[in-house]
Amino acid sequence: MTDIIVNGMSFALPLFIIAVGGIFSERSGVTNLALEGFLGAGAFIGALFVVLTSGWFSPGSQVPMYLAMVFAMIGGALYAVIHAVLCIKFKANQVISGVVVNILAIALTDFLTSQVNAGIFGQSSDKFVMTVSGRLTFQPLANIPVIGGFFTNVYPFEFIIIIVAMISWYVMYRSRFGLRLRACGDNPYAVDAAGCNVGRLQFAAVMISGALSGLGGMCFAYSVFGNYSVSIYTGYGYLAIAAMIFGNWKIPFTLGACLLFGFARAAGYWLIQLMGLPGAYSDLIMTLPYVLTLLLLIFFSKNNRAPRALGEIYDKGKR
Repeated sequence: MTDIIVNGMSFALPLFIIAVGGIFSERSGVTNLALEGFLGAGAFIGALFVVLTSGWFSPGSQVPMYLAMVFAMIGGALYAVIHAVLCIKFKANQVISGVVVNILAIALTDFLTSQVNAGIFGQSSDKFVMTVSGRLTFQPLANIPVIGGFFTNVYPFEFIIIIVAMISWYVMYRSRFGLRLRACGDNPYAVDAAGCNVGRLQFAAVMISGALSGLGGMCFAYSVFGNYSVSIYTGYGYLAIAAMIFGNWKIPFTLGACLLFGFARAAGYWLIQLMGLPGAYSDLIMTLPYVLTLLLLIFFSKNNRAPRALGEIYDKGKR
């Protein structure tokens, strides 16, 4: 049970912060299928910083990881500008824009990773190799049955994600900016009539989405993979979107959905080890969160209430 909790949390929390980024964008009225591109582009910038400054820090130092998260958030926010400009400035179809942004991120980061490795390090590789983050165990809490799993082998970034999520919740539900942002997703014309710039609010929401996605992507690179490559795009952005929808575009419920996906994935790997199955079955287990997503959406999608103006192209002239 402890292993399921430890591995489930290390997968669920990065997925959760990516989903929170999606909530910011979609609660402002901008459909965001580009989370996968955001997390990949942001993580690329963070990983690039790590490999270029690898000689600056002592072996075993955790400072590069924290700085990489900052750069990943900056990179994700800047890359999100593409989606924001297309959807808000040029009023492009938001679904098509999201798909294009994802494809562009995969092609661009794969190419740049190979070029950096070849040109700077003289290596033929499509990945940036990084160290796996250290872990923390809190005694005597770790000795408590079942609950102790939440205090055993915890990645430091899990605390960062929790803190960022709490700040995001406050901004979304307790700040004036969050009130206006949520109003944009329901009635942007009313927000405009109140004297607020709808375009700026939506632009800021999409950039926040990119920053949070970049943070989640960097955490995946430091935990699940131990390196950066396009493999960190493997459907996690879309899984975050599914969690957001299942969570009804609300941060607390979305956390529950991500935990469900994370524990399902971890439980699958545990079953493989318990039954002594070949490693090839791990690929099959990776489909568990997606199968679970389909089942949940089938049974619970009728209760979902998306923002009323989600996906609508705002035109001030129609007010």
